[in-house]
Amino acid sequence: MNAKSAAMIFGVLFLIVGVLGFIPNPIISPTGYFEVNDLHNLFHIGTGIILLVGAYASAGAFGPGMALRFIGAVYAILAVMGFFLPGNLIFGMIAMNMADHWLHAVLAVLLLLAGFVLSPARRMAAA
Repeated sequence: MNAKSAAMIFGVLFLIVGVLGFIPNPIISPTGYFEVNDLHNLFHIGTGIILLVGAYASAGAFGPGMALRFIGAVYAILAVMGFFLPGNLIFGMIAMNMADHWLHAVLAVLLLLAGFVLSPARRMAAA
């Protein structure tokens, strides 16, 4: 697996989770295991879009590795904020619970590892 593949997989997963948050279910919802609200769902969709843009960007300044590292850093910050700030709202707007904080911590580690360890997409050899 390379950074491009990882960014594509994570991007699609974040888009799916963002859309699922708008559909009542016991896992991802305002009363679900992972507490979300509309802004949280939109944040997931935005995250997915950033990762997909990074996956398909050229090897310039913002490629798949940079997208993975950037989103990983954002999720690391969110995890730390979630563990230390009181209440279930980040920035007073984004609903989260302890399950979200732990998931964000795990995602931060996975995204940062993928961004720093995985090689960029293989380039086609010139004929």
